Amino acid sequence: MTLAQDPTTRSAPDRHEVFGAHEGGKLATGLTAPLADERDLSIAYTPGVADVCRAIAGDASLAARYTWAHRLVAVVSDGTAVLGLGDIGPRASLPVMEGKSALFKSFAGLDSIPLVLDTTDVDEIVETLVRLRPTFGAVNLEDVAAPRCFELERRLVEALDCPVMHDDQHGTAVVLLAALDGACRVQDRSLSDLRIVISGAGAAGIACARILLTAGASDVVLLDSRGIVDAGRGGEKAALAAVTNPRGVVGGIAEALAGADVFVGLSSATLPEALLATMAPECMVFALSNPDPEVHPDVAARHAAIVATGRSDFPNQINNVLAFPGIFRGALDAHARRITDDMKVAAARAIADVVADELSPQKIVPGPFDPRVAPAVAAAVARAAGDAGVTAR
Repeated sequence: MTLAQDPTTRSAPDRHEVFGAHEGGKLATGLTAPLADERDLSIAYTPGVADVCRAIAGDASLAARYTWAHRLVAVVSDGTAVLGLGDIGPRASLPVMEGKSALFKSFAGLDSIPLVLDTTDVDEIVETLVRLRPTFGAVNLEDVAAPRCFELERRLVEALDCPVMHDDQHGTAVVLLAALDGACRVQDRSLSDLRIVISGAGAAGIACARILLTAGASDVVLLDSRGIVDAGRGGEKAALAAVTNPRGVVGGIAEALAGADVFVGLSSATLPEALLATMAPECMVFALSNPDPEVHPDVAARHAAIVATGRSDFPNQINNVLAFPGIFRGALDAHARRITDDMKVAAARAIADVVADELSPQKIVPGPFDPRVAPAVAAAVARAAGDAGVTAR
């Protein structure tokens, strides 16, 4: 079978259009209160603003009501792992961070500011954000290279009393779980019964393995460029080796895929078609590398019952925008101090539930512009935050 491309997808923009859209940046601040005459000025600024300042000085919690800090997400990057471009530095990463802030506004109604930091030192980044904490209500880490991203996120979660999430890890993981949930519903199968192979043990691969295990997967095999991950790798990989590969498979991708139900591609490695033929009947292929999937979707469809990619021009796009806007909106709505694993799983379930009555092999997740997604995710995350007891009030 051939996977039909989405007829609504626009043709690729040319360079002139792209640079024109970015000229002057993609963000600007706006006003929420009038500023048209002297009276407006006296309310928005001096002398009226002094009353608000005194009130907050007496009760710091009032800042959440009378400033934008509680609704403000800081999009933070050091520019070391930007899209598929690698370590291009903070200035070159800024257009991406501006774009992320635009997505927060468009999909969740959240204000956001990009903060690109001219350092890769974890201590310095943590210290910077701790000092800036009164300015924002949450931190979205973006495009920070592994393995530093693991330590940085962990340190910030410990140091800050607000939601912190590295979207390259957890946004991808949440949407993958949602897609697998939808695929299991289509095939009337259980996550716990699937043999799952994840190719790529970077930030996204490790987060995907963890969330699948948290959600009930029992047979996950994780691979890096050297083959199936074992305890000898050290660090985050060693920790995962202890809870993955329960059948003790050894070798590389060929050995891992034999009889597997699910392939998840999160690396730039090419997947030979011959290996797809060794997977179990009615298998699923999630070839998520961008812009070039590990295997072309049409090739994968010759062997797999369900195919997903990270691309917008084929069905079943695994797009982080389905997750992070609603996750942060729900966490901030609930006054959550952190984002827990249960909140991420709740987000994934909510994404899958949006299209529960529309599921098919060609539609296991909603489209990125489905207006139902962010509100559903936000509500589910807020409930989960309350259940987890991580809300400030």
